Amino acid sequence: MVCASVIGTLHQTDQELTLAINSWSVPWSDGFWTMMSDIKFWIPAYIICAYFLFKTLGWKKALIVLASAALAFGLCDQVSNLVKHSVSRLRPCYSFPMLDGGLNVLEKRGGFFGFFSAHAANAFSFAVCMILGFANDKSRTYKAFNIGILTWATLVSISRIFVGKHYLGDVLVGALIGITIGYLMGSLSNLLIRKYIQRVPSPTTQEESSPSVSLSTP
Repeated sequence: MVCASVIGTLHQTDQELTLAINSWSVPWSDGFWTMMSDIKFWIPAYIICAYFLFKTLGWKKALIVLASAALAFGLCDQVSNLVKHSVSRLRPCYSFPMLDGGLNVLEKRGGFFGFFSAHAANAFSFAVCMILGFANDKSRTYKAFNIGILTWATLVSISRIFVGKHYLGDVLVGALIGITIGYLMGSLSNLLIRKYIQRVPSPTTQEESSPSVSLSTP
């Protein structure tokens, strides 16, 4: 009973916060949020990141980083679908209290269940994989890029609230899971790069490969 009461309170709070955020939308911003929520709009970001990965890291490292991002993306999708059908929490656009409360819906409603947001998970997993991937380039810092791609992931995630497809809680949990999966996959890619591409010769190998100097006495 206590657990059910706590869950009910959290859900009600989530509803109120989601309606509050969704109400900030104005007609001139609806197009922006719809664009940020459209996966097709992400394609240029993927292409730009891939281009600079190949340019700065070389094709071997770049392929490993991109493979980690693709794997993270797939894992986020699979975990999201599993949790959505296990939890069976209706999207706000299917909730009569939310619609009666003035929820602004900008997209087709799609599937019934929305916990957690795959958009948020995918965006943050990709962002984290890219941040860890570019960290292999020690010749420069990527602070501006890191801030930019995290801002992009945040806007993508928030857009799901503005288009009426997700609660704030869906987005926060999705972002957390995306960061976790992105960090694990990105760390794995960096481990593979260090082990198989940036291998440091052992002291024995260095001694064998270095020219020998003979010291002879007259």
